[in-house]
Amino acid sequence: MNTFDTLSLIFSLVLAESTFSQEVVFTLMGEQLKISQVFGANLGVAAAVWEAAVHLCRFLKDQSVNLKGKRIIELGAGTGLVGILAARLGAEVTLTDLPLALPQLQANVSANTLSNGWPSAEPAVLPLSWGEDHLNFPSDWDLVLGADIIYLPETYPLLLKTLAHLCKSGAVVYLSSKMRREHGTHIFFEEYLPSRFHVTLIHRDEKQNNNIYRASLRTEE
Repeated sequence: MNTFDTLSLIFSLVLAESTFSQEVVFTLMGEQLKISQVFGANLGVAAAVWEAAVHLCRFLKDQSVNLKGKRIIELGAGTGLVGILAARLGAEVTLTDLPLALPQLQANVSANTLSNGWPSAEPAVLPLSWGEDHLNFPSDWDLVLGADIIYLPETYPLLLKTLAHLCKSGAVVYLSSKMRREHGTHIFFEEYLPSRFHVTLIHRDEKQNNNIYRASLRTEE
């Protein structure tokens, strides 16, 4: 059983009244990150580092995507692995999720602060409910990142509206996702996202059933 199978098993066995934490150390792109996962009923899927996040980090490394100085917003950041890594590599990062997930996010930001501080700036941690308060955020990002955030069909139109706002000034979107057919994940990438964005499948891991997509907002004709 691999690490992520173990995490899935742990998550499925957590009782509603139980809360416990697990710290995992990841070494990615030359950076060592300590990520705390607080398992309990309140956090739900935001508690764990899912394999899609690690896939996205490795893809950015393999493709030599330059993150230094980039303005990045991560949606549904959960534990913050992807965004914290980007900040350690010199990006200006805003980590977003629902309010219940923010204490875990902030704790992980604090735990990964270097003795001499962050290369650019400490990641901001802010609440963002898709389709509701996205207008509180600017549209001048360089990159919008998301890892394993496509699994609830009722949120697909809300996420699309949020992405369209965030990308008005030309941001590039990278979405890494486990392709769960039972949750209609493919429908988001085949129907919802292409309705507003140019979408390209740029990486496919058959073994893990994980896809990474790049998207850019369609310009008005």
